[in-house]
Amino acid sequence: MFRKLYDWSSSWTGTIVIVLTIIFFVAQAFVIPSGSMKNTLLIGDMLFVKKFSYGVPTPRIPWIELQVVPDFNDNGHLIEGDRPERGDIVVFRYPRNDAIHYVKRCVAVGGDIVMLKDKNLFLHPKEGNEYVMKNYSKENTIELDGKLFVINPYRQDHPGIHNDPSVTRDGLQPYQLFDMLPIQIPEDEFFMMGDNRDHSNDSRFWGTVPYKFIVGKPWFIYFSWNENKEIRWDRVFRTVEGIEEDMDRTKIEINHKEGIY
Repeated sequence: MFRKLYDWSSSWTGTIVIVLTIIFFVAQAFVIPSGSMKNTLLIGDMLFVKKFSYGVPTPRIPWIELQVVPDFNDNGHLIEGDRPERGDIVVFRYPRNDAIHYVKRCVAVGGDIVMLKDKNLFLHPKEGNEYVMKNYSKENTIELDGKLFVINPYRQDHPGIHNDPSVTRDGLQPYQLFDMLPIQIPEDEFFMMGDNRDHSNDSRFWGTVPYKFIVGKPWFIYFSWNENKEIRWDRVFRTVEGIEEDMDRTKIEINHKEGIY
């Protein structure tokens, strides 16, 4: 029996079936094409996407994006699973063209209220004021119309999030980079933003991402090179969490040298 299984898996048919099974249900390669997630993920990072993080997406053949089975559940997933959580980096299909994959950070989930003021992100979690008081320091919150909002809730835990000081209102920049009126996220949808806040095409411009477009989350970087095709060995086989830990250590060392505590 094992010999027959080995012979089958070594055949062209067996190899194709095994590879497609992995791509459909386990992991798929993804290349970071833009700087919208800099400095967390860089242009030229090649990573595997864990496709079972949020359920199993309805299988499609890569490159030609041919869907191989119907969307039985009408939610883009063969097997429904967990939803993205606040702070997760998520790979998803662009809602306006589902043949294109995007990678951004989830900053709000269904029921949350978000707004922008002078590039600062304000979040009122759906759990309400008591949740905010329990989980966030008073210095990082503000009350608006009876609701407590957290100011820039992800920057402390995710050091790659940043703004570009050269992007100002004086330039011909989209207003969405600076201000956004409060909006409540629809249920089972998610508000996505790039860590490179002033250079990211995200939910500020085209709206929330329904669960049906969620694909998975980054697993690990299997290869990385820069624009000069020089290999970034320090990023190979690294996870996002490991990269963020390195950035945290570097920040602490810089602050220590500058006498900032």
